[in-house]
Amino acid sequence: MNPVLIVDDEKAIADLIEITLQPDYQCVKAYSGEQAADLIESRKFDLILLDVMLPGVDGISLMEYIRPTGTPVIFITAKTAVEDRVRGLRAGAYDYIVKPFAADELLARVDGLMRHMGLRSETIRLWDVCIDPRTHTVSKGGVPVSLTPREYDLLMVLVRNRGAALYRDVLFERVWGLDSDAAIRTLDIHISRLRKKLGWSGRLRAVPKIGYILEESE
Repeated sequence: MNPVLIVDDEKAIADLIEITLQPDYQCVKAYSGEQAADLIESRKFDLILLDVMLPGVDGISLMEYIRPTGTPVIFITAKTAVEDRVRGLRAGAYDYIVKPFAADELLARVDGLMRHMGLRSETIRLWDVCIDPRTHTVSKGGVPVSLTPREYDLLMVLVRNRGAALYRDVLFERVWGLDSDAAIRTLDIHISRLRKKLGWSGRLRAVPKIGYILEESE
């Protein structure tokens, strides 16, 4: 697979998008239209996530440069008016995501487009565990594993960030939400259940004073 190009002049947002997509996708970042054009000229990308409001060459203008390459584009922008979305789609974008966006929504949109383009497999495999995001089903060694919705959501956050130590409050927020009345101790219970059900006692580890880490698959 070729990398995903993230084009956004706000470094914090570009970094957030990269964190959301890794480790499922390799990412390259550009912070201006000119920098993006140089990268597009020098290498091939499977997808471009493009901010509309860029300094200098804006996203709509950059589409004239991207279109001949045939690379699919998803616009990411703070512009919410219908006419702005229509303009972006007519410029050749496959999709249009409005800031602020939910990380899971962004990943779902990217996964959907990649599957449509034939660039992403339908299942995720880690050791002897197989996850099918389409049906939210999990199996271990070919045997179905029954997970609760929360356990499945937690598993997907860990899988999408495997190899990175995640803070407990970040994990809790991503799975239960900011407005949840549940105690953060609930997270530890769900982690314990995942370890037992998937046989990951040595792979899903606690990180002192931080949270948890799921090791990289071999």
